[in-house]
Amino acid sequence: MSDDARVLSRLPGSTALLRAVAFVVAINVVGSVPGVLFSPDSAWFRALEKPQFYPPEIAFPVVWTLLFTLMGVALWLVWERDRTGRGLAIGLFAVQMAFNVAWTPVFFGLEELFFGLVVIVSLWVVLVATIVAFSRVDRRAAALLVPYLAWVTFAAVLNAELWRLNA
Repeated sequence: MSDDARVLSRLPGSTALLRAVAFVVAINVVGSVPGVLFSPDSAWFRALEKPQFYPPEIAFPVVWTLLFTLMGVALWLVWERDRTGRGLAIGLFAVQMAFNVAWTPVFFGLEELFFGLVVIVSLWVVLVATIVAFSRVDRRAAALLVPYLAWVTFAAVLNAELWRLNA
């Protein structure tokens, strides 16, 4: 078999690619709904003292769109694998996604800086477990979640500093 034929044989078919796109779209929709329902553009949030390292507002939708896309691809990779631990990995992904989706209404909706911190630290813990579980099913999927872990770590530090400055 030629090198070209080997490469082509490893590429996903059109059905698998459509599923991948569906996973990416679904994760982007689920992940963005809280931001639409509970806007950070509120008088309460604008009045908060922000730390010096607070990023420009445009960074949030850009970063989250990229991260949700990587998450969708990672979930698709795990979904497609028939390996021991797949169910646990997908279950942990669902739990971390629930914490992800819960943070925005807690932080912006309830205007709870401390409980937002509790949610995001919980998200961080479950996300680490998700990455470990994903690595047992598909190492590429686990690697795709590493930028998300970095951002959640940064967001947790940001949340903690917002709480400290405004408590």
